[in-house]
Amino acid sequence: MGGPLHGPVAHGLACGALLCVSNGSLWNAMAWHGRGYNEERRRLREWWGITTREGWQSALRSLLACESHGSVWDFALGLRRTIARDFGGHVDIGYWRQAAASVLRSSSGGTTVLGADGVTKTDPRPESETEARIEGVQRLIGRISRYEARMRADGVLGEGQYVRSVDAWDLGRASKMARWGLGARFGTLEEAESAVTQAGRAAMLSHRSWQDFSAGYILGRCLHFDEEEFGDWYEDMVSAHRILMSESGSPWLNIPFQ
Repeated sequence: MGGPLHGPVAHGLACGALLCVSNGSLWNAMAWHGRGYNEERRRLREWWGITTREGWQSALRSLLACESHGSVWDFALGLRRTIARDFGGHVDIGYWRQAAASVLRSSSGGTTVLGADGVTKTDPRPESETEARIEGVQRLIGRISRYEARMRADGVLGEGQYVRSVDAWDLGRASKMARWGLGARFGTLEEAESAVTQAGRAAMLSHRSWQDFSAGYILGRCLHFDEEEFGDWYEDMVSAHRILMSESGSPWLNIPFQ
């Protein structure tokens, strides 16, 4: 409907396509998404607690910097990437769990940091705290593995593939946040276009393909909302993924990811 179909802005808009398909909105529409000014304001207020331009800008910055998801997710996935790189790809879940425990125990004894004020040393963590952290990360590794198994069964991931990063969860929402802020008149068209372009560029650094991006987004969404119910939080995104990976007019089939 007159929106961009190619180029950096279109690529950044396509990063929000999972939510667009799920919500029934145009993937390449920068402004109004069929809800209007009042509804966009309500959406930002109820879902994000955003009522001002400053609040919108803060949320957008956090999403573009991939700071809105749990750092422990990044730790677990980053550790697996390192193991996969060092050992040829396949990562046994038991070894992954053991490696997480080893890293967390080795980092619990305090660290020495050289900063502007000189050398400082952090205190060792209590053993009980370290063991609780290990237990939490190992539970997370189990959750990630079970979601990935389901995504392989549903065709989101290929056989032997795994999720490299959940940055897509933030960057996909950043693509939409830019547009919600425009619709709510918290930002300008130029600001929204700049933000979706940044989202697209960041996505290319963290992910390898639209499929890889999609799997990262779905995993992040499910870790945040789904609690392993494999309910609407999961199913809605799998349905949107299938549409985007198969329909001839899909941006994911017409815009190169890299």
